[in-house]
Amino acid sequence: MTKKLDLLDIQGNVLRPYGRFGYPVARYVFLHVSDGEKGRAFVGAVTKSVTTSVTWGAGPDQVPQPDWTVNIAFTYQGLKDLELPTASLIGFSSEFVAGMKNRKDILGDDGPSSPQAWDPIWRENRVTREKDVHIFISLNAHTPGLLEDSYAWLKGMIEASDGGVVLLSGHLGDNNAVMDYQDVKVVMENGLPTAKEHFGYVDGIGDPAVEGLTADPQFVLGRGKQMADGSWAPLATGEFLLGHIDEAGEYPPAPNPILLARNGTYMVYRKLHENVATFDAYLNEHGKHFPGGKELLAAKFVGRWRDNGAPLVKAPDQASKDAFDAQLAAADQQGRDALLSNFTYDDDMSGAKCPFSAHMRRINPRASLEFTRDPNDVPGSLKVSTGAFDTPGALTNRRRVLRRGLPYGDVKDRSRDDGNHGIVIMMLNADINRQFEFVQQQWINYGNDFKAGNDKEILLGNHSADERFASKAVIQVDPNSDQPPYFLSKIPRLVETRGGDYFFVPSMTALRMIASGVVDPT
Repeated sequence: MTKKLDLLDIQGNVLRPYGRFGYPVARYVFLHVSDGEKGRAFVGAVTKSVTTSVTWGAGPDQVPQPDWTVNIAFTYQGLKDLELPTASLIGFSSEFVAGMKNRKDILGDDGPSSPQAWDPIWRENRVTREKDVHIFISLNAHTPGLLEDSYAWLKGMIEASDGGVVLLSGHLGDNNAVMDYQDVKVVMENGLPTAKEHFGYVDGIGDPAVEGLTADPQFVLGRGKQMADGSWAPLATGEFLLGHIDEAGEYPPAPNPILLARNGTYMVYRKLHENVATFDAYLNEHGKHFPGGKELLAAKFVGRWRDNGAPLVKAPDQASKDAFDAQLAAADQQGRDALLSNFTYDDDMSGAKCPFSAHMRRINPRASLEFTRDPNDVPGSLKVSTGAFDTPGALTNRRRVLRRGLPYGDVKDRSRDDGNHGIVIMMLNADINRQFEFVQQQWINYGNDFKAGNDKEILLGNHSADERFASKAVIQVDPNSDQPPYFLSKIPRLVETRGGDYFFVPSMTALRMIASGVVDPT
């Protein structure tokens, strides 16, 4: 029987990447709960306008697409100050309870990424807890004007709370101006919106296919889990939503009662500054020496070509890239999605096409970590080396996250790193430690699973400025060729953390329970 999700109970930003639905601008607002009872009343008032995951359209099971969306989430301290019962609070994960700042050593947030370098809203002295971040509200809109309308509505709701919640300032903007909110928007080129971030890469490709959500079999190709017969299936809902079975055939750990947890999820919010001048200089310098040139080297950094996201495993050189581009141009949207996502690393186990330190391979290795696979196996007849699961990429399937967010700021001078530009990324998962934190620690900042020792992921790795601990990466080549591998040395820190925290995104049912003060863990 086909699984169906209750889309009216799931917040819209969990299952829907708003940027692809005509919302190119957004504003993230953070609040502090000053009074539990008034704070709950505020949550109840906002909940009436929260956007769900229900399909937009004109059909009987659809609703009209809104001009702007509203979604809400909470830190652990926020739920505590909203006076959830202790018996419910103790059921939340220890990572969520601790918060991102206290997980800095696990995440590699050191040096220029350390909490003391974060935006003021995240690094203020919280001894008195008077400025703790408790509530996250996201507003996504079709136009800047509509975004201002949504923010005016929210400010009215905050004022109506009669001091129950307080707007927190402290987001750094242009010229280090301190803002009351974090604005994000798509990157524009020649007056047109793009899917790129500030380094120039097309972003947002390959979001996981979730069981119970995706009806289009084309969308599942390369986005779900690879089966033993070479086919693809959606990932278990419980990898992303609490109260559902996960890839291990179990329910992920969750707080009580079940109505508080079910259809909710954990959200990792991270503001990442991009050092575009350092990136350009490093790429230009090594691009002079790399066989294939600068753009191929840029593709090796990520695993996709910058201009359109063509995967290196399908387009490993310029000639094959030209052929791939022709296919892409002739395809419809579904066909383009499949071309960009439907691939494996089965014929690239040496990393000759997509390096082991490339961003895409590190965050989603697919089944390529099974180095013990029988070399006589061919795609379509894969064998699982562990015998624990019936999917070739069982390890990777348990590390997937849903990615949301948009770039922030404009790059006004590519010769400088200190501008206001980067990306706000929000990752949704059922288990912060098993999914986000594992990928961040073991696959981004450490390379042992890829037989790469201490080599970090090129783009997001916490590379050190201390030459004693300088980062390197190997750009692999075909082991049967006479060409030597190319070594990237002294990789600089290209991305720096500017703040963030862990949030719980409740279902609509749970929001109403929280607002009414009727959460009962017994």
